[in-house]
Amino acid sequence: MSVEDINANAWTVYGQRQLNRAFMPPVPEQLNWTPWEEVGPGAEILGEIAGKRVLDIGSGAGHHAVHLARAHGARMTAIEQSPTQHQRAVGTHADVQGVEFVQGEVVDYLHTAEPFDAAYAIGTLAFTDPHRILPALRAGLRPGAPLILSLLHTDLHDRGPSTTVAPREQMILLRDDPPLATQMWVLAPQLWEDLLTEHGFRVEAIDLLHHPDDRAAVVQQLIRARRLPERPAHVSSRPRSSRPPAPHAAVGVGAILLSDQGLLLGRHRRATLELPGGTVEPGESFEETVVRELREETGLSARLDDITLLGTLVDHVGDVLRVTIGALVHSWQGQPGTQPDESVGDWAWYPLDQLPDGLFVCSAQILTSWRPGLPIDHPPAHFTPFASGTAPSTAAFGAGT
Repeated sequence: MSVEDINANAWTVYGQRQLNRAFMPPVPEQLNWTPWEEVGPGAEILGEIAGKRVLDIGSGAGHHAVHLARAHGARMTAIEQSPTQHQRAVGTHADVQGVEFVQGEVVDYLHTAEPFDAAYAIGTLAFTDPHRILPALRAGLRPGAPLILSLLHTDLHDRGPSTTVAPREQMILLRDDPPLATQMWVLAPQLWEDLLTEHGFRVEAIDLLHHPDDRAAVVQQLIRARRLPERPAHVSSRPRSSRPPAPHAAVGVGAILLSDQGLLLGRHRRATLELPGGTVEPGESFEETVVRELREETGLSARLDDITLLGTLVDHVGDVLRVTIGALVHSWQGQPGTQPDESVGDWAWYPLDQLPDGLFVCSAQILTSWRPGLPIDHPPAHFTPFASGTAPSTAAFGAGT
């Protein structure tokens, strides 16, 4: 038998037992969120509900809905799945103005109902899968509408709430009758908050309400939430014109590979020594450029996860702005070697304390942004770090700074 069938059957039996006893709870003088009178707040936490459409979820005998209609002028809809519980309500309160009694399953009902101004559930919401009921409630409430939930926290046997979203067996006890087994989602307050947030609600407060008898273990939790407004539509964007902008900057990457043998440098055909790297191509991330250039220039392979971006270096050559991204490669495969048709080759490892003269300016700037103490001369550049552990200043720097 499914969880829904177990719970529906239990509440039908419960309602029939109460019908057999001809028992009806009195309409309260104050709304109580727990089975105990004068514990916790009253109807004020629903806000101003006079003339507003309010949904009572799992309304049972209907006495709470009747109170809110009579004492606060709310336009109540009391929905109850159990036919016997519904029979109890309409058998006593059918002529109460301002209350509509509905027999049906709340999720199905909310699919077609006009959105409500407020909703609450006193001890009943936990009998429905939250992943099923909460989306329906978001759709069935107006933006900004309050949702107040009274839920079991600790039961009679001092068993506290679960930290996983799964139902567990809880018994309904009624006088000397045999207990009725149900399946309830008895969840920790933080878990309820996470679920409500996930489904478009803002949780404003969660209070734990204790039994007035200190010796009793039972604790109820009272959750005050609010349905968030609809997410705004995406703001559009468009180009200024169909013509591409005039080129005014060059963007490239340089990769630092440090092994037991030293730092990997290659010789450009124009005689400078430099780090593996090159120009960022359209559609590439900086990490993807590092992986591609490393493979094309040296024959080494690396993964995106092996790369840490150090930061941006900004300088200029004539009227062209130059942006260089330094990257640290933590792991790679293969042995470096000269690749056909590449402008840099003769790859070799150089100890950091024996770096050669003639470093390419961009490589020199990357190296001193990575290790500011390296004795390398180069024109100043403006460095902004990405990762922790790099030079913290965004000011221009030169050799030895």
